[in-house]
Amino acid sequence: MDKLYNYGLNNLFIEIILSVIKKFKIDTKYSHLDATSFHLHGEYKSEDKKEEEGIIRERPIIITKGYSRDHRPDLKQCVLDLITSSDGDIPLLMRVGDGNEADKAVFGKILVEFKKQIIFDSIMVCDSALYSQENLKLIEHLKWISRVPMTIKRAKELVRLVEIEEISLEEREKRVAVNLDGYKWKEEIVNYAGIKQVWLVVESQKRKESDLEKLDKKLKKEKEQVEKLLKELKKENFENPEQALYKLKGINKKLNFFEIKEVQITESKSKENKTIYKMSGVGHKKPEEIEIMRKEAGRFILATNLVDDEKLTPSEIITNYKNQQSCERGFRFLKDPLFFADSFFVENPERIETMLFLMSLCLLVYNLGQRELRSSLKRIKIGIKNQLGKLTISPTLRWVFQCFQGIHILTLNGVNQIINLTSERHFILNYLPSSCQKYYLLS
Repeated sequence: MDKLYNYGLNNLFIEIILSVIKKFKIDTKYSHLDATSFHLHGEYKSEDKKEEEGIIRERPIIITKGYSRDHRPDLKQCVLDLITSSDGDIPLLMRVGDGNEADKAVFGKILVEFKKQIIFDSIMVCDSALYSQENLKLIEHLKWISRVPMTIKRAKELVRLVEIEEISLEEREKRVAVNLDGYKWKEEIVNYAGIKQVWLVVESQKRKESDLEKLDKKLKKEKEQVEKLLKELKKENFENPEQALYKLKGINKKLNFFEIKEVQITESKSKENKTIYKMSGVGHKKPEEIEIMRKEAGRFILATNLVDDEKLTPSEIITNYKNQQSCERGFRFLKDPLFFADSFFVENPERIETMLFLMSLCLLVYNLGQRELRSSLKRIKIGIKNQLGKLTISPTLRWVFQCFQGIHILTLNGVNQIINLTSERHFILNYLPSSCQKYYLLS
């Protein structure tokens, strides 16, 4: 592990990947970047080390607390950055980062470094962590697709104000054919960070229904909150009207969809015969705020710097952004308890980096095997049964592993035999490489 670390984990991974791409003819037109965190138990003294600028460090990672995607903010962590291909989710680059590393701060640098080390052209796909003025200027010579964060004023305005026209039945059928049923969009040419780009305002019907359902729940919850606050306000005593109005102002400020109006302040006497003031009011919805939320429901913006001659179609932009799940599937593999790949039993930060390197290699081998099997099934247009007993040409390799449980080798009179190799298992083996078949005495 120490020799691997000293050689250079990132460089070694790139060397392996370039050979894999050539041997297995991996399509690298689109690549996806994302990050996840791994929480760690125990004491790590690297937290006290001085941080260095830049993406290439001359020091081990700093294991410290940061934004926990594992929902364990009480534990220290490290971060794994992963770039995968759309073709088979093959990992193209892995990089281990400090526990408190922010995606927005490093994603641009990672892509620039990645581009220096690879010899193929690729359109980089990333979530909104990439989309900042600093990062866009940094990657202005790269091709990219990214989601636009709603913190940008222009994006907020577009989502609320843009009118997306209804589509014809013929166009709907086209979108169903490319798995974009329920999507509508409108293109806008925008200049942001000094870069000309296409902003695609997208509306997803499925997501809209979900957002509106969540909005209704929020409205119901806030209505109940307002009713409770009104009851509490009626019971509260104030020394003067100004104090009551100040309290009311603070309450209205915290409410999103309601406000307390029709306020009445009445003067009365306390049991101690002191002058006190009571306040009452009525809860009213904020129709403008609610209408804005209803217009925003199901909408998001995708951006790309591929304009003019290199312009992508809207369906290409959306489809490839949806494939951002490529990285997520890799992270699920690495953290799946079934594979026992997410547990660390080393204290040295250098070896933790090396462990993540080895885990990423496991992901590479797993996804290559899965890609090869799926390609073979797709080519012959015959599927195998999934967990529900239905035929599929896109089985997971995890399911195939489970299908092969309970197979044994029996030696009788010096002759080896395979026990329980059913016709279905034999069929699957026919579409795996000969290096796999030899273990079942088939080649």
